Amino acid sequence: MIEVKLHDVGEGMTEGEIANYLVRVGDRVTIDQPVVEVSTDKMVAELPAPVSGVVTDLIIPVGQTVSVGTVLLLIEALETETAVTAEQPIRQTTEQIKVRPSVLTPAVSSSSRRVLATPYTRKIAREHGIDLEQVPPSDPSGRVTEEDVRRFLDTTASVEKADVVEQTSTPSAKPFETIPFRGIRKQIAKKMTQSLFTIPHVTHFEEVDMTRLLALREKLKAAGKPISVNAFFIKALIVALQDFPVFNAKLDEANEQIILEQQYHIGVATETADGLIVPVVRDADKLTMQQLHTRVAELSARAKTGDLRAADLKPSTFTMSNVGPLGSTGATPIINYPETALIAFHKTKKRVCVDDHDQIVIRSMMNLSMSFDHRVADGATAVAFTNRFAGLIEHPTTLLMELI
Repeated sequence: MIEVKLHDVGEGMTEGEIANYLVRVGDRVTIDQPVVEVSTDKMVAELPAPVSGVVTDLIIPVGQTVSVGTVLLLIEALETETAVTAEQPIRQTTEQIKVRPSVLTPAVSSSSRRVLATPYTRKIAREHGIDLEQVPPSDPSGRVTEEDVRRFLDTTASVEKADVVEQTSTPSAKPFETIPFRGIRKQIAKKMTQSLFTIPHVTHFEEVDMTRLLALREKLKAAGKPISVNAFFIKALIVALQDFPVFNAKLDEANEQIILEQQYHIGVATETADGLIVPVVRDADKLTMQQLHTRVAELSARAKTGDLRAADLKPSTFTMSNVGPLGSTGATPIINYPETALIAFHKTKKRVCVDDHDQIVIRSMMNLSMSFDHRVADGATAVAFTNRFAGLIEHPTTLLMELI
């Protein structure tokens, strides 16, 4: 009997929540076939079957959080397969683990239908108490899509299900709805709580004149070299972090030292359907502006489609959150523990300002919010840091000089 254990998917995790089983007892599985989804604080990862065989037991209930090393399910290996002992690690490497793939492995024939669906579709189905086997697929491949689930919800049959979670057609009898508090949402909450109850947060606010940067960006775009604002932000942040390394650091309380990181791995907070995900631009200081533009676009697209890999979610050294496209003007962001600081950029608006010659002018202004660990840095240092960043953005030719 082969034990499938929860293992570290590559981000130093110590525990995970069982989000969903992709098989049932009695199902025959092939080697490397995804069998269980596990939620961490950053992603949902699929763990594969280490051997071909028959599933004999699903040990841990869905929704339960367990430690790395816990046995999740048992598989009776087929005699034709090479035996794998319980002590051997799962064959697939962490780099090969794909987060939320868009299409699952084809079904194995059995008496019951093996439903093909993405993790997000399964999540929608779970939240509404829908058995995916009851949902007719519209895709010729047999894969059940999110649209299929929502269409099924509109049918009379879905309303008649006694155990359905959604509070539907009779608002007077059921005046509220419930959303399961688990998966990535629960893991985000856990990490936010850990950060807020561990780090004494202080948030510093600043405004930045974006006028010259936006003009430069338009020129580059007209020349066929589009560069995103995020790429400029990251490059300016790296220059500022090199000048103020205490913000590219973490506090090691056990050894009573502040660790100044020598790499610049910039986390980019990204809103997705499942919650806030932070893919990481690794070694951002070694990338050109064009490479940063491309890298951020790739990570953002993969985050939104659920195609991030474990390597994309390895720990960052500093995190930024550009919420401007959503329209905010200020926030008190929570630091991405165990980092020292997090900076958030808000919506750029045209405002009436007074220039150095006491003339009234219209400028494109942006607010930023920077939360920092007051155990590690003081307010004056934070002000100096944001002033350095703002100066580079307000005078982009200065930023370009820093890159030469």
